[in-house]
Amino acid sequence: MTHPLRDLVQEAFAPLGVLARATDHFTPRQGQTDMALAVADVVAQGGSLVVEAGTGVGKTFAYLVPALLSGERVLLSTATKALQDQLYARDLPRLVQALNLPIRLALLKGRSSYLCTHRMEMARRDTSMPDRHTMHLLSRVETWSLSTRTGDLAELPGLDERSPLIPLITSNRENCLGSQCPKFKTCHVNAARRDALGADVVVINHHLFFADMAVRETGMAELLPSVRVVIFDEAHQLNEVGVNFLGHQLGTAQLLDVTRDMLATGLQLARGLVDWQGVCAAMERAARELRLMGGKRMGAVKLRWTEDAPEGVHAGAWAQSLQDVGAACVQALQALDTVSEIAPDFMRLHDRVAEVAKRVDAFLNPCAPDAVRWVDVSASQMRLMEAPLDIAETVRERLMKQSATITDADTDLEPLPWHDEPSFEDVPQQDEQASAFDSAFPMRPIEDTRSRSWVFTSATLGDDPRLRWFTEPCGLESATVLRVTSPFDYPAQASLYVPRDIVRPNDPAHSAQVAAIASDAVRRLGGRTLVLTTTLRALRAIGDVMKQQLEGAGIEVLVQGEWPKRHLMERFREGSKVGEGGCVLVASATFWEGFDVPGDALQLVIIDKLPFPPPNDPLVEARSKRLEAQGRSPFNDYFVPEAVVALKQGAGRLIRTESDQGVLVLCDNRLVTTGYGRRLIAALPPMRPLQTAEALAQSLDALSQDFISRASTTTF
Repeated sequence: MTHPLRDLVQEAFAPLGVLARATDHFTPRQGQTDMALAVADVVAQGGSLVVEAGTGVGKTFAYLVPALLSGERVLLSTATKALQDQLYARDLPRLVQALNLPIRLALLKGRSSYLCTHRMEMARRDTSMPDRHTMHLLSRVETWSLSTRTGDLAELPGLDERSPLIPLITSNRENCLGSQCPKFKTCHVNAARRDALGADVVVINHHLFFADMAVRETGMAELLPSVRVVIFDEAHQLNEVGVNFLGHQLGTAQLLDVTRDMLATGLQLARGLVDWQGVCAAMERAARELRLMGGKRMGAVKLRWTEDAPEGVHAGAWAQSLQDVGAACVQALQALDTVSEIAPDFMRLHDRVAEVAKRVDAFLNPCAPDAVRWVDVSASQMRLMEAPLDIAETVRERLMKQSATITDADTDLEPLPWHDEPSFEDVPQQDEQASAFDSAFPMRPIEDTRSRSWVFTSATLGDDPRLRWFTEPCGLESATVLRVTSPFDYPAQASLYVPRDIVRPNDPAHSAQVAAIASDAVRRLGGRTLVLTTTLRALRAIGDVMKQQLEGAGIEVLVQGEWPKRHLMERFREGSKVGEGGCVLVASATFWEGFDVPGDALQLVIIDKLPFPPPNDPLVEARSKRLEAQGRSPFNDYFVPEAVVALKQGAGRLIRTESDQGVLVLCDNRLVTTGYGRRLIAALPPMRPLQTAEALAQSLDALSQDFISRASTTTF
C-alpha cells in the first residue's frame, strides 16, 4: 500500500528524519514505525484500526505524527483528564513545532472541569456553606477567577478533587442554565467549545465522548461531523466507560442535590411565593425513604435486580417508594411552574425535576432487552442502575454506519448561539522557514467522500491475536488488528517472583501474609515500592499492617484515601531523592493504570492477587450468562481475559523506560499451580523468574546497592 502520507511518515521516523533532527532524545524503533505506518494507512484510506502497543513502543508519537501530517481534522480521546493535559500541553506542541505545521489545538473537557462563575456567585450567597475552610477556599477560587483564561480547575494548585466546594462552583448537565445564564457570554465551557470548533486537533476524554452520545449536549454533536480522524488512546477503558453512560441512572444523591438547589434558589429569588420548605421537605423525605429500602450498610454493595424489585426488597414497598419520589417530583414541578418566569434558574430546575420524574417512570417499567439492572447501595446513598452489557451495538449502529463518509453536507451546520467562526488573526502563521511537509499538507479538503478513520490503541487489549477481549464488546470484529511488542529488554531489566507457600487468596490470613512479604521487601529496598490491591478491604488491611511493621524504619507508608491522589503521587515520586525517606504506596483502583513513575522512585511492584472481576457483580453475572447461552465458557472467554488485561496494566507500572530496573511480586500461587495461571504469566512481559525467597532477597539487595552507589556519585 503506497500513498503520499505513508512516505511522509516513513521519512519522519527515519534515523535522520525530521523527528531525529528536532530532538536529541528520539531513537528510531521499528515497532513505533510499524504502528505509525499502519495508522497512516487507515487515515489515508479510512476504516478501523486496533493497535496493542506494548510499553515503550512510543504509541503517542506513532499515532500523532500521521494524524498531524494528514492535514485532517482530528478528534483525540483519552482515558483521563491527566492524560488530556499531557497530550495538549506537552506532546502535541512538541510535535507541531518539530513538524512545523500550522495547526490549531484545543482542549475540551466536561463542564464539571470548569469554573462556573454564576454558581460561584451563588455559593458566596449560600448560608449553608460547610465550614470556614471551604469559605477560605472559595475566596482563593474567586481571586483566581479574575486571572484565569480557561477556567480549568486543574490550573488551580492545592484544590483537592474531593473538596465539597467543587460541586458548588461547577455546573453539570442538570443544573447548567445554558443560554439563559447571566454569565453566558463569559462562560468558560462555551469558550472551550468555541476553541474546539475552530481547531484542527481537539483533545477530549472518553467520558465526554460517550456523554455526548447519550445526551447530545457537550458540543461534540457539532464537532464530530467535521472530523475525519478519530483516535482513542487508552482504548481498553472504552467499553466500561461507554456502558456507564449509555444506560440509565437515578441516585438519591441526585435527588438531594436538586432539592438543595431548589431550596436555595427559591429562598433567594422567590421567597414567600411558594412554600419552598414544604416542597423540598417532601422531596428530601422521598429520597431518604428510597435509600432506606436498601437497608443499613456499612460499606458499598450491589443488589441484583432481576425481578420487580432488588434482591431482599419487598416488591410492593419498592414500587410505592418509587411512586412517592414521582409524586414529590410532581408537587415540585407544580411549584416551579408558578415562578418559572422570574428567573432562568427556575426553568432549569423544572427541567431537572422533570428528568428525575422521567427516570422514575423508566425504573417502574421492565428492564430493556440486552440490558441489566442493579442497585448500588452505600451508607449515604443509593443509585438505581440500568446498563447495556457492552457498547458493540452502539458502535456498529451509531458510529460506524452513520459516519461512513464525510462530505460538505456534514459540515453545513446551523451555528449555535455561542459559535463564532475564528478570525484570520486567530490562525497561527507558518514560520518563515518552510516545512519539509508543506507541499503535502492539504488542510481541510473542500470535499471528501472517503470513510472516516478510527484508531483504537492501548498497551493492553487482550491476549489473543485478534484481541477479542476488546474487539468483541466494542463491535470492532472487522477492524484491522496490529500487535506491537515492547522494545524493553525485560529479562535483563525485570524479575518476577511468585511466593509458592503463600495461602490461597480466599484465606483470611492472605492479606497479612502479603503485608509481611511486602514489609520485608521494602526494608531491603529502602522504599520505592507500589503495593496494588484488588479490593478496598485488602487495601486497608495491608496498609494497616505495613504501617505497624515499618514503624521506625524511616520509610513512609502512604495509603490511598488518606490524601488526595495528586498529593500521593507527588510524595511517592519524591521518595527516591537523596536525603528523603523512602516511600511505599498501598493503592487500589485507579493506581493500577495511568500512574507512571520512571526511574529509581519505583523498583518494586507487589500485587496481592489475580484481578478477576467479582463473580457476584450483576453486570459480570449478566455477561457470563450471555456467554453460556452462546455455548461459550465464561471463565475462559471472560474472567481470564479480564484478569489478563488488569494484570498487564498493574505490572506495567514497573518498567517505564529502557534504563529502569525492578522486581514484580505476584502474591497468588494459582499462577504456578493452575493452567490458567500459566496463561496469565505468558501474557506478561518475559521477566526473569525468581524461584525462591532467597533469590528475591538477593535481587532486592542488588537493586538497593546499585541505587546507593549511583546516588553517592550524583551531584546535587
